[in-house]
Amino acid sequence: MSNIITLDGELRTDFGKGAARQARRAGKIPAVIYGHGTDPVRVLLPLAATTLAVRGANALLNISVDGEDTITLVKDIQRHALRQTVDHLDLLIVKKGEKVIVEVSIVVEGALPAGAVLSMDHPSVSVEAEAVALPERVIVNIDGLTPGTHILASDLILPEGTALAVEANTVVAMIEAVATETEEESAASAE
Repeated sequence: MSNIITLDGELRTDFGKGAARQARRAGKIPAVIYGHGTDPVRVLLPLAATTLAVRGANALLNISVDGEDTITLVKDIQRHALRQTVDHLDLLIVKKGEKVIVEVSIVVEGALPAGAVLSMDHPSVSVEAEAVALPERVIVNIDGLTPGTHILASDLILPEGTALAVEANTVVAMIEAVATETEEESAASAE
């Protein structure tokens, strides 16, 4: 489950590209906090701590501005095209007990039989979970599966309190047989 990382922010009073560039040179990342019917709040966050905090998917941040804390979910990260540094964040306000839909990666456990290969159609899946208890991943176990087997979203092992946000019969992966040299040679000779 996700950890909530606390960052100290300061209100932004200057807006626009010039002000954002100046803030980045001063070691700050411009961000906007919005949601729950509130007016957007523009803040500056510390560069190093924020960059570390948003490395993983679905980062939860507790933004502390003037003694007031706001729990947020990172909705969008804008990065510099060449350096890949964080240029701007869009943060969505979330509350404890509130359900949100997020994309989480699928982790494969187990071993394939000899002569089989796993083909992932979807390396991640949308799930619905409590905003302050987001899963980092979901698991699929491939032990004992044979070539020709389709792995459906309903086959994924979800953490407690997490539900699929996609159709249960969505194919996320497939076990396929690997063609042997003799099969490839006979197919080539048939042509």
